[in-house]
Parts: sequence; structure tokens; C-alpha cells
Amino acid sequence: MNDVPRETSDFETGCISHTGKVRKANEDNFILRPELGLWAVADGMGGHENGALASATVVAALEGVGAAASASDLLAMLEDSVLKANETLREEIRRRGATMGATLVVLLVHQRHFACVWSGDSRIYLVRAGQITQISRDHTEVQDMVDRGLMTPDEAKRSPRRHVITHAIGVHDMPELDIESGEIADGDVFILCSDGLTEHVADTEILGALEAGSAQAACDALLGLTLERGARDNVTVIIVRYRQGTAERTRWMPNRRTPGSTPS
Repeated sequence: MNDVPRETSDFETGCISHTGKVRKANEDNFILRPELGLWAVADGMGGHENGALASATVVAALEGVGAAASASDLLAMLEDSVLKANETLREEIRRRGATMGATLVVLLVHQRHFACVWSGDSRIYLVRAGQITQISRDHTEVQDMVDRGLMTPDEAKRSPRRHVITHAIGVHDMPELDIESGEIADGDVFILCSDGLTEHVADTEILGALEAGSAQAACDALLGLTLERGARDNVTVIIVRYRQGTAERTRWMPNRRTPGSTPS
């Protein structure tokens, strides 16, 4: 189990990662670089050895992200890192003759701008003014069916195919990312997590855990709830609270972009 609280002048960060009660190894990896405006969770796939390698490869590539001159520069560095990770994994897959990959969810912040980037079913939420919003959209077979009106959200939650991923890093020759961007507001809280959390914990319970106090206390509370309910998968949670008291409040609006576009 890892817990690594971090603070900068504008951000309070809490983080925890746990193997869970069923898996033998933790295939999740994460990176916390608040000084760069970068937080990410990667969830490996392909069996515990291959999955751990896949998520570690993705996170290692993100270490190449440096200080950015602008929000678009930060996003460009992230995309370059993801492309390098994808290429490395594709080469490893060919060499081993194995299947592997990793979901990825990333929060980027530069000055007043934020971008949420993801591939797979790891999620990112935004809590603003007491309301929780799932920013990411799961890249899963059942979510596609929900979007097409072929399945209800409740049916998707119970489906035996709910963990079938349609996008992930390393799975295809070119990774597919979704991006949402906006302006950050004072008091905003972002939650990044692997699906080991959301398999057991509802969105309203994630919101309630923030009442625990600090970002780290909320992470601890969410892990405790997951373990109480069986923790069938690895679970990783990062909570980032923006605390700049002079920030002007703004409304977050969905602004879906393609991987080649950048926030202003």
C-alpha cells in the first residue's frame, strides 16, 4: 500500500494504492507531479506480470513531461509521452508474444486551465460547488452499448462484459485518447481512480468521502470502503484539491477534443 500526500501552494494532493483482497500483485501505477501540473493513474492489463510492466512503462514515459510554457505545451508533452509508451509496449508485445496494455487517466493543470485525458475505464471526476461530475467516459463495450441505447446504465453495471475495454495504451498501433478541458475554479476537487474503486463505490459515496477532511483522509476513507466490500481488484485513488483563494469561479462545460487538438 502506498500513500503519498503532497502539497504545493495551490494544490493539496492525496494518494493511495492497494493490491486489494483478491489479486496477488498490484498492477496499478501512478505519478504525482503537482509542481508540473501532472497527476495520473495507469491500470495494467494482461496478467499480473505483464499488467504491472504495462502500467509501469506508461508511468515511466510520463516522467519525460517537463515544465511547460503553456497549457497546449503541457498537453503536447503528454501526448508525446503516451506515444512513446505505446510504441514501447507494442515492441514488447511483439517480442513476448503476449497481450498487455494499460488504461490511463491524467489531470493536467497550467495556470487557470485544466485538461483531463484518458484511455480505458479508469475515471476522473470533478467536484465543484458540492456536485460531482464524471468527466471521463468509460472506453468499454457496455458503455458503447449504453450510448447507442442498447443497454441501460443499470444493466451495464451488472453485465459480465462490463470490464471489456475498447481503448488502452499498447493495445493498438496508435493510442486513442479523449480529452476534456476547462478553467479551474477555487475549491475544485479532482478524483482520479482505477476501476477497482468504482467497482465497489458509488459516485455519491466518493462525494461523501471528501467530507473526511484532507485529500489524504478522503483517499484513506475510499480505500477503507473498498476493502470492506471485498476489493476484488487493485485500487488506486488520487485526490487533487485546488485551494487558490483568489481564483474566480467558472462553470465547467464539456469540451470534447481530439488527441491532436489543444486547450487554449
